[in-house]
Amino acid sequence: MTSGVAIPIARDLQAARNATYVAFIVCGFAFASWASRIPQVRDGLQLSSAELGLVLLAIAVGSLIALPLAGLIVHKLSSRTTVMVMSAVLGVGLATAAVGYLVGVVPVLIGLLLIGFGNGAWDVAMNVQGADVERRLGRSIMSRFHAGYSMGTVGGAAIGAVMVVLHVPVTAHLLAVAVAVVIVVPLAVRKFLPDTDHSAEQVEAGDDPKPQVGLLTRWKEPRTLLIGLFVFAFAFAEGTGQDWIAVALIDDRSTTAAAGTLGFATFLAAMTLARWFGTELLDRFGRVPVVRALAVLATVGLLIFIFAPVTWLCFVGALLWGLGTSLGFPVGMSAASDDPAAAATRVSVVASIGYCAFLAGPPLIGLLGEHVTVSKALTVVAAMLALAALIAGALRPLPTSTPTGSVDTGGPASAPR
Repeated sequence: MTSGVAIPIARDLQAARNATYVAFIVCGFAFASWASRIPQVRDGLQLSSAELGLVLLAIAVGSLIALPLAGLIVHKLSSRTTVMVMSAVLGVGLATAAVGYLVGVVPVLIGLLLIGFGNGAWDVAMNVQGADVERRLGRSIMSRFHAGYSMGTVGGAAIGAVMVVLHVPVTAHLLAVAVAVVIVVPLAVRKFLPDTDHSAEQVEAGDDPKPQVGLLTRWKEPRTLLIGLFVFAFAFAEGTGQDWIAVALIDDRSTTAAAGTLGFATFLAAMTLARWFGTELLDRFGRVPVVRALAVLATVGLLIFIFAPVTWLCFVGALLWGLGTSLGFPVGMSAASDDPAAAATRVSVVASIGYCAFLAGPPLIGLLGEHVTVSKALTVVAAMLALAALIAGALRPLPTSTPTGSVDTGGPASAPR
C-alpha cells in the first residue's frame, strides 16, 4: 500500500520539477530575446547611451511595482496561477514593445513596463514553487532551476544572434517569442504542486491571519535585508552584463552587431554552466567561501573585459564575468527560503531588493557611459562585487532550517557554511 502511494507522489514531484524547469527556462528565453535586440532597438529609435539607459529603466520600474506585491499575489492566487497570469502579461508586453518599436519610444516604454511587471511576479512565484519542490525532494536543486533560466537566456541570445545575421526584423522576432510564451507556459505549469501552507508566518504576531503581518515583519529582519543587499550586488553585476556587454563591444570595440550579441551569449553560457555544476562547490565548501571566491573571479573578468588590449580578450573577460556572477542570485534565493514557513514573503522581500539593481544599473551605466565610454563605466560593478563579498556571511543557513545550496546528489543535502 505504501509503495502504491509513493509512486504517484514521486511522479507528481518529477512532473512539478520538470514544470518548474520550463517556467525558469521560458522566463530566461523571453528576457534574453528582448535583450539580444537592444542594439537594434536603440538604433531604430536613435537613442544615445543615456537615453537607452532611461528606456531600459521601464523594465525595472515594472518589476519593482510587482515584486513587493508578489508574496501577497502568490498567497491569493497560488504560484501556479500567478505564473500563468504573469506569463500572459509578459507576452503582451513583449508584443507591445515589438510593434511599438515601429512607432516610437512611448509604446516601447509601455511594453517594457508590462514585461517588468510580469517578469517580477513570475520570478517570485516560480522561486516559491522551486523551494517547495526542493524541500519535498529532500535535496537542493534551486541553483539548477536558475541554471534552467540561464539556459533559456543562452537560447534566446543565440537565436537573437541568428535573427540579427539573417536580418529578421525586430518586430517579427519578438512577436513570435511572445506567442510562444503565452502558449507554452500555461500548459507546463499545470503540473505545479499545490503551494505549502504559509499561514503560520501570518499569525506570528497573534491570531490575526492577515498576510500583511508576515510581509511587514520580513522587511524588518536584519538577515533578510542583508541577503537582499547581497542579491542586489550580484544582480547589479549580472544585469549590467546582460544589458551592456553587446553595446560595449559594438560601440567601444567597433565589433559587428553579431559579434556584440555573441559576447552577450558568451557571458550567459558561462553563467549557465556554473549554475548547473556549481552545486558541487557549494556542497563541498559552503555558500560563503564559494560566493566570495566567485565575486573575485567576476571582478577579474570584468577588468579584463574593460581594459583588454585586444578584442578577443574581451570574450575571455565576459566568460569569467559570467562564471563569477553565476551563483549569487540562486544562493540568495535558497538562503531566503531556509525556513519553509517564511519562504514566500522572504523571497518577495529579497527579490524586491535585488531587482532594485535593475533600476539603478541601466541609467547609471548609461549616464557614466556618456562621459567615460560604456566599458569604463562598468568599473562601478567591481564596487558592487566587493560589497557582496563583505556581507556574504548573512547567507549561512539558519540553525533550525533544512540547508539548501548543496549538490543535487539524490540523497540528503549537506549543510553549507
